[in-house]
Amino acid sequence: MNKLREAYENDIAAINQQANLIPGLNLNALGIFSSGLPVLPPAAAAAAAAGPRGAVPPVASAGYNPFLSHSSHLSGLYGVPPASAMPHQHSQQAQEQEVVYLFIPTQAVGALIGKKGQHIKQLAHFAGASIKIAPAESPDVAERMVIITGTPEAQFKAQGRIFGKLKEENFFSGKEEVKLETHIKVPSSAAGRVIGKGGKTVNELQNLTSAEVIVPRDQIPDENDEVFVKISGHFFASQTAQRKIREIIQQVKQQEQKHQQGAAVSPHHSK
Repeated sequence: MNKLREAYENDIAAINQQANLIPGLNLNALGIFSSGLPVLPPAAAAAAAAGPRGAVPPVASAGYNPFLSHSSHLSGLYGVPPASAMPHQHSQQAQEQEVVYLFIPTQAVGALIGKKGQHIKQLAHFAGASIKIAPAESPDVAERMVIITGTPEAQFKAQGRIFGKLKEENFFSGKEEVKLETHIKVPSSAAGRVIGKGGKTVNELQNLTSAEVIVPRDQIPDENDEVFVKISGHFFASQTAQRKIREIIQQVKQQEQKHQQGAAVSPHHSK
């Protein structure tokens, strides 16, 4: 019983940590969960509400916030006018479209679509995202792939509502946490950075987020020279892992751009 209690408390601490990584964010107020279901279990929610006394010290270095570099994308979640309320040109520059592949139980597809497709249409409108359900690969497939395309804020809203819908419709039992698998594509040049030397980065990422992060070996890059990263976990864990991986991708792209610029300048200096 003590081991069970310890495991439970560790889980609560990990979940509570995710809430502290996203300060000031009230998911219920945002309406992400249509039924008002909290994302966190009661104990974790109470600890999060308790403020600094109930806070779990973050594992990462002081001041680290995986959402910080995307604050412009997520500004609408923090009381700042969303991009939709800003000038169109600024919105286009600040908001980068992302594609996420979210896997849900096959039996939940009907609930997600709704009568005559009304629910999925409302969800897409609410989130400001494109949401499509891929055809089943076989009649007895256990999961279906939901393809979500949108800005970071749209992804947050759409994925949050889907997690909430599955809980609301009892596809997961009352005490069971909703955990889903998500795939995102990364440039093949960034895959090694996600893994890190000896798996150090991916291990730190898993410890920080409580999500399972896998970069399958021996992947053949697609036509865009991209490979999949698989993320499994509850909503907060998945979101934090996604944002951190996107951050790594941006770092790799910036380094590649600097390298290309340096290569273009170097011939002049060599003369």
